[in-house]
Amino acid sequence: MEIRVGIANIGRELSFETESSADDIRAAVADALESKAASVSFTDSKGSSYIVPTASLAYVEIGTEESRRIGFVA
Repeated sequence: MEIRVGIANIGRELSFETESSADDIRAAVADALESKAASVSFTDSKGSSYIVPTASLAYVEIGTEESRRIGFVA
């Protein structure tokens, strides 16, 4: 699943693939915002971790869990 994180005052977004479900990502962001945590962390499918300050979160876009089609689709 592809995740895109927009960070305030930064021209580029953070984009990565993760094996976590959409519900797990949604819950992690919601918990961090509700508890007023200083940051929220994400882990991509390669094992790299990303820590984003919650005060700088502009948006979190969660992609679909549907696999990509291969070949020609009519």
